[in-house]
Amino acid sequence: MSNYKTVFLTLGILQIILGVSMFIPIIAQFIYSEIDSSFFGASIVTIIFGSLFFLSNLDHDKKLNLQQAFLLTALSWLSIAIFGSLPFIFSTMELSITDAFFESMSGITTTGSTIISNLENTPKGILLWRAILQWLGGIGIIVMAITLMPIMNVGGMQLFKISSNDSSEKILPKSKEIALRLIYIYSGLTALCALSYWIFGMGKFDSLTHSMTTIATGGFSNYNQSIGYFDSVPIEISSMIFIILGSIPFIAYIKFINGNKKIFLNDIQIRTFIKIIIISVIILSIYLLFNNNGNFSLRSIFFNTISILTGTGYVNAEFDGWGSFPITIFLVLMFIGGCAGSTTCGVKIFRIQILYLFILNQLKKIIYPKGIFIIKYDQGSVDDKFIASIISFIYFYFIIFFILAALLSLTGLDFITAISGAATSISNVGPGLGPIIGPNGDFSALPDISKWILTVGMILGRLELFAILVLFLPSFWRN
Repeated sequence: MSNYKTVFLTLGILQIILGVSMFIPIIAQFIYSEIDSSFFGASIVTIIFGSLFFLSNLDHDKKLNLQQAFLLTALSWLSIAIFGSLPFIFSTMELSITDAFFESMSGITTTGSTIISNLENTPKGILLWRAILQWLGGIGIIVMAITLMPIMNVGGMQLFKISSNDSSEKILPKSKEIALRLIYIYSGLTALCALSYWIFGMGKFDSLTHSMTTIATGGFSNYNQSIGYFDSVPIEISSMIFIILGSIPFIAYIKFINGNKKIFLNDIQIRTFIKIIIISVIILSIYLLFNNNGNFSLRSIFFNTISILTGTGYVNAEFDGWGSFPITIFLVLMFIGGCAGSTTCGVKIFRIQILYLFILNQLKKIIYPKGIFIIKYDQGSVDDKFIASIISFIYFYFIIFFILAALLSLTGLDFITAISGAATSISNVGPGLGPIIGPNGDFSALPDISKWILTVGMILGRLELFAILVLFLPSFWRN
């Protein structure tokens, strides 16, 4: 195991950070007179384990090869979900291990599905901890998507390498430099979001927690009605703005700071992202205007379209009552997701774009068999290796979706619940469809086996599938 000292050292650091973060909800417990030992005990346990990992792996060369990068990625999210569930287990809510792990995994993967039925009466410390988990998960996925995933060649993410000369041995130094800048940007956007919420009428506590889950596009709220609880147009507009800011590539912020002032207008992903929102809103507006006048609300259409596309999962209306066509549109949006290098999930817009270019290229070859056509994306050519990586990712994405849906149906769930549950877990969206897990429902009524299946879908979707699947190949472990 000496070859994996860097992996366990990093896991130790992450657990120490997680353990220290558990002290923050203790402040909320003091303020709201909800003092118990749940967070203190969970923090001590987490810090002790983290310190053991850290101190026992100090004597190493601090290098990380490709094999170790995959292992670190999977173990990081799994260990944080395990230790992040301790406050739920130790709390006065007396959640089962299954429910606690489900809530923790939903938080750290920024999914936003919840098993808590009565959020209004949930202790403030637990509500704050849910928000912290999503906030940490959001910055974690950004750092991973920009530093680790491109070098690991997962699902075409190698298109976003910061430097073509980076080798796997340089992952850690490069990650540290980029991660610090990303954390500053991420924290700044969170502070601005909290300020805007507070200005427009949210209380200080709600502003803090909702800002953390907004920028993370996680969607955990303190109320069963989600953002709809506030019934405020300014709050919903602020939410949409900061959801979009969390859904665009964070590397664009760095480029903007470095002098590229037109990056937000020129970035091909951002332009397509905005187009998808506008087209979806127009289609839904036309449909609801002529087919369901009682449910037509441009405000609700805009808000829920942005929330579902980005995987945030906030709701301000029960959109599952709009009819079968809007539900189909939302299901498609769940799969599309946001931009690569953001806090969003789903297939990602750049993969949809390249798949479209590939299909267009194939049609040209049929028409002009002797022609030579080169696929170009964002002013660069895309070779066959990238195309194969993206096609295989999309193929496995939908195969795993159907497997999850089939497994959920075997546990006794109805068709709509099984299909939407599988979609919402692998796309890390949050709410599903139907009366059980719909916009104003929750996942508490599902059988325990269904919840474990959904947690597997969450981590698979969050880590771009291959970062987990490759660990089960025997050839992966051979030197």
